[in-house]
Formats: sequence, structure tokens, C-alpha cells
Amino acid sequence: MFKLAAMSSVCPDWNLEETIAAMRRHGYQGLEPRVEWDHACGIEADLGPARRREVRARLKEEGLELACIATGARLAAPDPQERARHLEDLKRYIDLAGDLGCSWVRTFGGPRARDQELAAVVEYVAEGYRQVLAQAKGRGVTLLLETHDDWSCAAPVRAVVEEVNHPQLRVLWDFMHPQRMLERPAETFQVIGPYTAYLHGHDGAYVEGRMQIVALGQGVIDHAGPLRLLASAGFEGYFSVEVIHQRGQPHDAEGVMRQYAEKFRELVAGL
Repeated sequence: MFKLAAMSSVCPDWNLEETIAAMRRHGYQGLEPRVEWDHACGIEADLGPARRREVRARLKEEGLELACIATGARLAAPDPQERARHLEDLKRYIDLAGDLGCSWVRTFGGPRARDQELAAVVEYVAEGYRQVLAQAKGRGVTLLLETHDDWSCAAPVRAVVEEVNHPQLRVLWDFMHPQRMLERPAETFQVIGPYTAYLHGHDGAYVEGRMQIVALGQGVIDHAGPLRLLASAGFEGYFSVEVIHQRGQPHDAEGVMRQYAEKFRELVAGL
């Protein structure tokens, strides 16, 4: 049913071996490298062919997977030249995922044009995805559009996926962001449930009107409800912990890895 992954932003100062060791300690099955942020695990688009083979073999040796390549590609970027740069970057990450045996690549919609109707922006985003889907299919990679930023609500995300109408584009449901937009999990599930292939989890509480990340189960974000809905629909995929720490700044990577894993298993056991 559900598998547990962690984004490298939880532990940005750990090299690959340190990350693997922590995953084994706390029962994680997948690693989601957040590329472009120079994390110490070293998984980036400029990784050479030999090192790509080594990383893939090392994870397989430990019975672990590259769950997803988390990119910052933004396909709604209003400036065509900026959007073209995002697409060129995305092509490199598709190849990286293919070489590493990783099935999923995360993308964003990103901030959208405010001088156009949303339907026109949806078509613009869909046209961007169409430029890379043949490559993704050839590498055995599926792209994910995350419920995030200007695409936190489910309906526009579904509109893009349905407009593209291709098995190589699916949804990453980040539980927090639709709820921040006052969507109930049942509403989100009704809209994007059939297209959801990957999950991000991070709990939060409002402090002086702004969301602050807290331990799983100690905030206001409902995780049990979405997990229950997905389980009833036969979901099989990753729940990935996305707690963002800055490299070189004080943080408790070990504590987050442990607490989120323990609470995740408690949530799943109660479904």
C-alpha cells in the first residue's frame, strides 16, 4: 500500500551513505533528492555516468529506491524564455531519473500569469508538458504536477492532467497546500484522487497567521483523512516526508526522520 520516503531537504548536510544509514534506522524505503539545492547527498543533473551507476547500485544493494527526483521546474512561468529554461532543465532531470532507475519526477506549475484567464494558462502549461512527454515515456519516467503555489487547489491541477491526457503525467498530492486553501481532503480526493500517484506530507500550525512546520500529528493538517481515502481506492505509492532544512543551518534531521516515520506508521496502522 503506502511506502515511506524522505526528501533530502530533511537532511541536507548528510552525504549519501549517512542518508542511507538513517533510512535503514527508521524504516524508510525511498529517497527523494531535492535537486538544485546542492544537498550533500550529491544527486544532481551534473552527476557523471559512472557515479550514476554507483548510486543506483548502492541503493539497490540496500534494498532502497530513488523514490522521486524533486525538481523546481515551473511550467506556468509566464515568460516564454524562462519557461524554456525550465523545460531544458526538466529534460536533464528526466535523463537523470532514467539513469538512476527512478520512476517519478516532481514538477511545479509555479506562479502563473495574472493577465490571462485560468483556462488559457492551463493550456499553456499543458503545451509545456507535451514537449517532454515522449522523452519521459522513453526513459520510463512519469512527471508529477504538485498541488503547490498557484496550483494548490485541485481543480486546475486536474484540468492540466486531463488536457494533456497522457499516462506520463500524474499528480503529486501535497496534503498541506490544498488544506491551506481551505479545501477539505474529501474535496481534493474527489477531484484528483484517480490521478494521484505520489504524496508529500508535512504538518504545520499557524503562528501569527503564518504556517510553521511542526512534528507530524501536532499541527492542523489532516493526514489521516487523505490516507484513508487513498487506501480505500487502492493507492500504492510513496508518502514522502518534506520538511525543509537549510544546509549548514541548525536543524534536527535525525529527530524529524524518526518522528515522522513513527507517526506515519501509526497513521497507517489506524486506517
